[in-house]
Amino acid sequence: MTSEPALLDAPRVPTTPPPLDWLTLGDAFEAACLLRCTPPPTAARPGTTLTSHAPGVEFNREDAAQRMRQLLGRLDIPVTHETAVGGLRRRYELHRLWVPREHHGAYTRLLEAGWRQGRRELLGGLVPGASPARRRWVSRLAAAAWRSALLAGGRHVRRHILGVRITDRELAAVLIRAAAVLDVPARLRPGTGCFLVSVADGPDRERILHSAALEPARRPAC
Repeated sequence: MTSEPALLDAPRVPTTPPPLDWLTLGDAFEAACLLRCTPPPTAARPGTTLTSHAPGVEFNREDAAQRMRQLLGRLDIPVTHETAVGGLRRRYELHRLWVPREHHGAYTRLLEAGWRQGRRELLGGLVPGASPARRRWVSRLAAAAWRSALLAGGRHVRRHILGVRITDRELAAVLIRAAAVLDVPARLRPGTGCFLVSVADGPDRERILHSAALEPARRPAC
């Protein structure tokens, strides 16, 4: 009687993809936050919701579109930038970014992995004994979340607060936690179809704006 060979050397398929390195995570997480700030492109069908599976994203501010282009370029994902003008009495510009079909898979995987891993790093909190590198990068992720919201979210600026309107519940929670990482207390207030995340005017506002300022072009990691 012959026994069946044991498949000891059979390759194992990983159940989850390997984590992103810090540089890639920073860019992918920020791009995912920008995406979550935006509605579907006007060319999309009514009733659809833009996700990282969608091939395009639309901004009403050029600086937000340029930031998304910069991030996707650093992630080696090509993108086409189109500008459309709308309105009658009040003219406005829309900036549409489209990812070529052959790069949809990489675009989807990177932004989903970036959001999932970045959100986990922020909401999970730093464990005792966390390395200086991890502490530094969690602060960078917090700054990236606020930078995205200030660029692409609906700004709500009053004399006593700096706020952003966000329709994505998970992003709103991330912004609250990100503010805490930056040593700034933030408030969450539900609105009509959105969430208002705000910080007080004065030192809290200045700290958020300083942290969220665009950083210079990154250098290769040593």
